[in-house]
Amino acid sequence: MRLLDDARDLADDLTDLRHRLHERPELGLHLPRTQATVLAALEGLDLEVTTGRSSTSVTAVLRGGATGATPGPAPVVLLRGDKDALPVHEELDVPFRSRVDGVMHACGHDLHTAMLAGAARLLVARRDELPGDVVLMFQPGEEGHDGAGHMIAEGVLDAAGRRPDAAFALHVMSNLTTRGVVASRAGAVMAASDGVFVTVRGQGGHGSAPHGARDPIPAACAMVLALQTAMTRRLDPFATAVLTVGTFHAGTQRNIIPATATFEATVRTFDPAVRAVLAHAVEEVCRGVAAAHGVEVDVAFRAEYPVTVNDPAETRFAMDTARALFGAGHALDLLHPLTGSEDFSRVVAEVPGAMLFLGALPDGTDPATAPSNHAPQAAFDDDVLPLGAALYAQLAVGRLALAPPAA
Repeated sequence: MRLLDDARDLADDLTDLRHRLHERPELGLHLPRTQATVLAALEGLDLEVTTGRSSTSVTAVLRGGATGATPGPAPVVLLRGDKDALPVHEELDVPFRSRVDGVMHACGHDLHTAMLAGAARLLVARRDELPGDVVLMFQPGEEGHDGAGHMIAEGVLDAAGRRPDAAFALHVMSNLTTRGVVASRAGAVMAASDGVFVTVRGQGGHGSAPHGARDPIPAACAMVLALQTAMTRRLDPFATAVLTVGTFHAGTQRNIIPATATFEATVRTFDPAVRAVLAHAVEEVCRGVAAAHGVEVDVAFRAEYPVTVNDPAETRFAMDTARALFGAGHALDLLHPLTGSEDFSRVVAEVPGAMLFLGALPDGTDPATAPSNHAPQAAFDDDVLPLGAALYAQLAVGRLALAPPAA
C-alpha cells in the first residue's frame, strides 16, 4: 500500500524525532520543550495549529480538500497521541537514553508523538483526497494528570467546528503482543482508575518504648494487608478488580516512632457496582483497623478515570483497517480488557471511538518475559514508528470516506 510505503520513507525523520523526545522527557501537563518540538515538527504543514491555555497541549486541524464528496456536513476524525513521560529512572543503555535524571519515556509516549507527527505529514500530502477534516490531538498529562479532560474543557472536540464522527488512539506496548501486531476489543478495553489516600495518625515516641506511644506504622501495615483480604471477601469472585498500594511513607529514623504514616493505592475496576463496593470497603476496613490499634485515620477514595469503552462499530472498522494495512496475522482481538487505565476514556465517552495497542518489542524479545510499560527497562523498537504513523493516517483516510456507522 502506497501510504505504508510513504510512511517508511519517513522512518529516519520519525526515529530522529522520537530520540530527541526520549532524551528530554517531561512530566505532567506542562511540557514546554516537548511542545516546542511538536510545533517545530508541524511547521510548514497546512494545518490550523492552536496551543492549550491550562496545559502545553497542541491541537492541529487539517481541512480536507475534497469538499462535497459526502452528503451533509464534512465528516471529522480525531487522532490522539499523548506526549508526557514518567517519574522513572531509565535503566536502558541506548544512545538516546534520557538525559533527565529520574524521568523516562517508560510508556512509549515519545513514539506516539512521533507517529502522530508522521501521520500529519502523510495526511497533508493527501489533503486534496480527504472528504473531511482531521483533528490531531497532541496531549500532555496522560499519566495521572487528566490531560484529556483539560483539552476537552478547552474545546478539542469542537476544534474542527463540529464534533468528531470518530476518535482513535494508539498505544505502543512493550510486552502485550509481538512487534507490529495491533490488538484491541469492542466494549470495555481498559479499566476505570481511582485513587485511595490514607493518613494514619498516632502518637510519636521513642522506639525503645512503644507502649508509651501509639505507633501508626503497624496499623498502616495492617490496613494494607486487610484491604487485600477485603478484595477477596467483599467482591464476587468473577468480578474484576485490582487494588495496589504504590506508596508507603512513615518515619525519619529507626528508633523514632512517628506520629503519622501515609499510603496511597490505585484501584482498577470495570463495573460501577464493584467500584461502589470497594469505595465503601476501603473506608470501613481502614477505620476498623484504626480503632483496633487505637489510632485515627483519614481516608479518601477519589474517582479518577472512567472505564475506556470502545465503540463496537469503530473498533471493527479500526481492526479491519489494521488487517488490510499490515496483513491478517497482524491484528489480534483481545479476549479480555486490560487493567491499565487511560484518560482517552474521556474522549470515547463523548464520541464513538477506539483505543488500539501496537506491539513494539525489540528483536529477540519474548512478550511473556519482557519488561512492561512503566518499567525502567521498558524498551520500544523504532521500527514501529512508520507502522503507527501509517495506521493513524489510514484510520483517518478510511473513516472520512465512510458514512457514520450504524449503531
